[in-house]
Amino acid sequence: MEGISAIITVLNEEKNIRDLMVSLISQEQPFEVIVVDSMSTDKTPKILKEYAEKYDFVKYYRKKTTRGGGRNYGASKSNYDYLAFIDGDAIAGESWIKNLRALTQNYNLVAGKSINTGNMRYSMERFKLYYGGFEVTRPSSNLMYSKSLFQSIGGFDENFVTAEDIDMNIRAVKSGAKYAVCDTCIVYTKTRETFRDFKKQAYWNGYGRRQLKEKYGRTLELSHRLNMKDLFSPTYVIRNFYGLRGYLHCMLKSKK
Repeated sequence: MEGISAIITVLNEEKNIRDLMVSLISQEQPFEVIVVDSMSTDKTPKILKEYAEKYDFVKYYRKKTTRGGGRNYGASKSNYDYLAFIDGDAIAGESWIKNLRALTQNYNLVAGKSINTGNMRYSMERFKLYYGGFEVTRPSSNLMYSKSLFQSIGGFDENFVTAEDIDMNIRAVKSGAKYAVCDTCIVYTKTRETFRDFKKQAYWNGYGRRQLKEKYGRTLELSHRLNMKDLFSPTYVIRNFYGLRGYLHCMLKSKK
């Protein structure tokens, strides 16, 4: 069977990381967990060191880095030919690795299904982007690449503050990746818990979309069906407001 490396970047995830690790250690082997910690100052290091000492397939590294840079570093430490990316505040479904592995013979890029949990007040349908007929907004909280494809396109672009996963998906599609969507490859992701975190997420989403605009121009196709309820929803309006702020900030910054 093909071996798979699960790669995680974390920063101060003591509230979530144990739930993720519990969901990962029972996954089907051959399999390894590579965690790159961007110098957490809470109890995250203590928790992860416990798992690394107890399980030989868990590797823990501390390195100050961006999210994309941390994933690139984790990929460089992997022993297997497939890289599965998941976030530090997520929980892997029971058969996540097994179901991803079933697709390795025919595909070199697999996007799993993400199910939101937590405060549904801050859960909204994301704006989907398509490139060459493929949805490239599939997030790296549940994404698998073959190592050969990952390396051939240069991994994550570390110049991206956010939307680095969308950028990499675009480059993968451009290179001719064999792309599959797996609805049984399930990861449970958490919505933002507070209004402050929600605004911050909206801002950086807007910032990332501007970075994509500058790199790819009009080659990206936006597809979003607007529900009239959303149009008058305070959450929708606030998300767009802070997203626009991030977009404009990135645009002004790039012109300096």
